[in-house]
Amino acid sequence: MSLRVYNTLTREKSDFSPIEEGKVRMYVCGPTVYDSAHVGHAMSAMVFDVVRRYLIYLGYDVHYVMNFTDVDDKIIDRAKRLGVDPIELAEKYIEEYKKNLEDLNILPPTEHPRATNEIDAIIKMVERLIDKGAAYEVDGDVYFRVEKAKDYGKLSGRKLEEMNAGSRIRVDIRKENPMDFAVWKAAKKGEPAWDSPWGPGRPGWHIECSAMNLQHLGDQIDIHGGGNDLIFPHHENEIAQSEAITGKPFARYWMHNGMLQLKGEKMSKSTGNLIPINEFLEDHSGDVMRLMVISSHYRSPLTFNDEVIEANERALERLLSAIKPAMEGASGAPAEITQKLEEQVEITRKGFHDSMDEDFNTAGALGYLFDLARMINQARSEGATAKELVNAQDLFKELTGVLGLKLETSEKAASSADAFIDLLLDLRQELRAKKEYQLSDRIRDELAEMNVIIEDTPQGSTWHWE
Repeated sequence: MSLRVYNTLTREKSDFSPIEEGKVRMYVCGPTVYDSAHVGHAMSAMVFDVVRRYLIYLGYDVHYVMNFTDVDDKIIDRAKRLGVDPIELAEKYIEEYKKNLEDLNILPPTEHPRATNEIDAIIKMVERLIDKGAAYEVDGDVYFRVEKAKDYGKLSGRKLEEMNAGSRIRVDIRKENPMDFAVWKAAKKGEPAWDSPWGPGRPGWHIECSAMNLQHLGDQIDIHGGGNDLIFPHHENEIAQSEAITGKPFARYWMHNGMLQLKGEKMSKSTGNLIPINEFLEDHSGDVMRLMVISSHYRSPLTFNDEVIEANERALERLLSAIKPAMEGASGAPAEITQKLEEQVEITRKGFHDSMDEDFNTAGALGYLFDLARMINQARSEGATAKELVNAQDLFKELTGVLGLKLETSEKAASSADAFIDLLLDLRQELRAKKEYQLSDRIRDELAEMNVIIEDTPQGSTWHWE
């Protein structure tokens, strides 16, 4: 089975075929850095980190670009309120976001360009658009002519006539068409500005991504990714600008992740229901956030609440249990158990690949890893030696790595969970020795309700997460 990818542009899945054999050019829209990044940003970054990791796992050489929008109305407005320089404000949040990516085990991009470092390339692109009649200048502003764009609206499925009829955009009588958008903005007093043929100014939002793609990846790319809130107008306008210049299809595959919903409502600055990544990581590991993301399909909305977090905390413990070493003094599991374990290894290997090949179905792939974890734990409780566990555990670590899971047990987690359960097992052993079976059974049953399974073996009692 070959990798199949859903394309927002065609609205169907198709076999993945990059422009250049063995190589993938991939661009993902990064954040506008005017505040601390929130868990919604983390969701998108993790989705495309997994896509990238799986492509690398398949043997592709992936050139991955993620940008920073570091000059924008939001940055300027916030800097004014705080009384700081907008460029310095953006720099602060760029460094913070890079640390967030590291803490979340997201592979660093091949390149991490930012708008303010690409001004020359942006100006040249605007000049080319004007030369081709695809853009026009008015009072120092430059607008893109949407009517010059072939099939404008093809990504979002909107028609230009309908957009004009239902437009809520404040009418600017200087525009030829209400839907024309700025590719260069004339400078206002006190704002960051760069010299240009049209006077001091700064880039429009959409033009920067088109310029960065051309500058760092060439005329065409294989995958363009981002949240589905970027389909219109941002990605629609990127297509219009880029294809007006190159005359070629911009991106072969458009991939969009669903939105993260906090307690059933879409995350929004206006409602204040945002959780910064830093705040989340104070109480939870990056693996918990990643499990939340990969437990559902990337194109689906993701609910974020305390119940979901707790469920994934427990799920992480189940995965961590699979990499525990063999029991001390293990003499070997019955042949029937070791055979089942090896069979599960092959089932997991195939199931993982089949799931991921079907449009990066991480939820399906994760299901096979939980099945393997369950079988590893059973084999360990039956006395499997390190040698008998090694193939299964090696595959488990390899495939969880493809999903970007670190599976590291912190000292805090070890002291608050594993050590406490070990203490309860010691207490249960003492109760059993005193023939106080009712109390010992209660400990077993209460732990089972928390998905902790106790196995009584001739070598002693062990436990694992269900």
